[in-house]
Amino acid sequence: MDELKNLTYDDLHVGASMEITHTVTASNVAMLSQLSGDAEIFHPETDKTDEKLSVQGVCAVALMSNVVTRRLPGPGSRIVGQELHADGFITDGDELTASVRVRHKHASDRSVQLDIRVVNQHGDDLLWGSLTVLPPGTKGSFADTRKAAFYMPRNDAFEKMYVACEGIPPVLTAVVHPCDRDSLLGPIEAARKGLIIPVLIGPAAKIHAVAQAENIDLSGYQLIDCEHSHAAADHAAGMARHGKVQALMKGSLHTDELMGAVVKASNGLRTSRRVTHVFVMDVPAYPRMLLVTDAAINIFPTVEEKVDIVQNAVELAHILGIHMPKVAVLSAVETVNPKIQSTIDAAMLCKMADRKQITGCVIDGPLAFDNAVSEAAAKTKKIVSPVAGRADILIVPDLEAGNMVAKQLQYLAGADSAGIVLGAKVPIVLTSRADSVETRMASTAVMALIAHYRQTGETPMKQND
Repeated sequence: MDELKNLTYDDLHVGASMEITHTVTASNVAMLSQLSGDAEIFHPETDKTDEKLSVQGVCAVALMSNVVTRRLPGPGSRIVGQELHADGFITDGDELTASVRVRHKHASDRSVQLDIRVVNQHGDDLLWGSLTVLPPGTKGSFADTRKAAFYMPRNDAFEKMYVACEGIPPVLTAVVHPCDRDSLLGPIEAARKGLIIPVLIGPAAKIHAVAQAENIDLSGYQLIDCEHSHAAADHAAGMARHGKVQALMKGSLHTDELMGAVVKASNGLRTSRRVTHVFVMDVPAYPRMLLVTDAAINIFPTVEEKVDIVQNAVELAHILGIHMPKVAVLSAVETVNPKIQSTIDAAMLCKMADRKQITGCVIDGPLAFDNAVSEAAAKTKKIVSPVAGRADILIVPDLEAGNMVAKQLQYLAGADSAGIVLGAKVPIVLTSRADSVETRMASTAVMALIAHYRQTGETPMKQND
C-alpha cells in the first residue's frame, strides 16, 4: 500500500507542483450530479439514453480538492480561500488532469497560494483559478487507504416505466389472496396510479380485516369471496381462461399454489412456450437494466427449456425498449467443460442462435458472472465478445443459482427489482411475500406494459440498444 506524505509550510517552495489524472466513470458523474443538486440526468422526462451522462465542469473542484488534501500539500491541509472559474461539462469516460502549482507563500499567516487547473483529454479547461491553503503544521506519512466506493442509481428503469404506462389503459387484474398488508397495498396503490383495475379474490373477511387495519377503502373495488388460497388461485385462473381478467397478481400465498392453478391443464393458460420467470432489476452499480432468468419457477431446466427461458426474456426486453438485447449464458467458467453441464448448455444455446432457433438477440456463453457484467474483467481474461461486460439478460444455470444472484443484487447491491411470469396466456406478477409495496408496484408496471403490447403490438418504452 502506498504512503501519502504531506509537506509543511517550510517544506514548500514557489514552483512546486503536482499533477494527477483520473478517468471519469458513470458512477462518478451520477454521484457528483446528486451532490451538486443537478437532477436533470435522473429525470425520466429528459431521457438521454443515446448520450453519455454529463455534469457541469464546476464539479471538477472535487478532483482538485483530492490533489490538495492528499498530495500537495497533502494530509492535514485546509482550504481557506478560493477564486475559481469553471466552464464546460464532465462526461462519462473523460480523462481529467488536475494540476497544482505553488505561486506564493504568505509568511504572515503561513498560508500558500496555489494555481490550479483541471483539463479534459482534449485540453479543454474545466476549472481554473487559485486556492489559498493552510499547509499541515506537522510533517508525517499516512497509509493511502482504499477510498470508499459510491454508487448512485442512474438507470431509473422503473420511473421510466411508470412514465410509459401513463399513456396506456389500466389492466384488469385478478389479485389472488391479498391477505396481508403489502399484498393488498400494492395493487391498491397500482390502481390509484392507473396501472390496473384490481379484482380482489380470496377470503373476504381476511381481506376486509387487512383493509380496516391499514385504513383502506375497498368500496370501489370488486371483491370475490373464496374460502382459501387454493380456491382463490383456481378461480383467478378460470377468470383468465375466459378472458374476464387480463393478468394475474400473486398475493400472500405460496408460489406453488398460484402456479399450480396456472399450469393445470383444465385451466387452459399454458401456451407452446414453457412458463418462465424473469427478474427485472435496476442495479445502482450497473449502467443498464438487467434481466435475470429463471430464478423462481424452473428448478433444473434442460437445454430445451432454456431455449424458452431465453426467448421469453428476449421478448420482454423488446417490450421494455431494448431493441437487440445482449444475452449472457452464465456458468462458473467461460470455457466449455464437458464436466460442467451449464457450459455445454451455453455452447448449445449459442449454436442454436446461429441457426436462428433463438432470435431477436445477441447471445454468448458460457460466461462467468464477472465477465458478463464487467468489461474490465472480460478484458483481463482476454474475452472478445459483444456481450461480455454489457449483458442485458443473464441466463442462470438453475433456479438455485438464479435466486442467489437476484437476491444478492437486491440485498447487497441495493438493486430495485420486479418479478414477472411469462409463457402463459396472461402475464403474471409473481413477487415474494417479503417484497415491499414498491417492488409490487414495479412488477405491476412491467405487467401493464406486457399486457398493452399483447393487445396492441406496441410498446411505449423508448427503443434503444
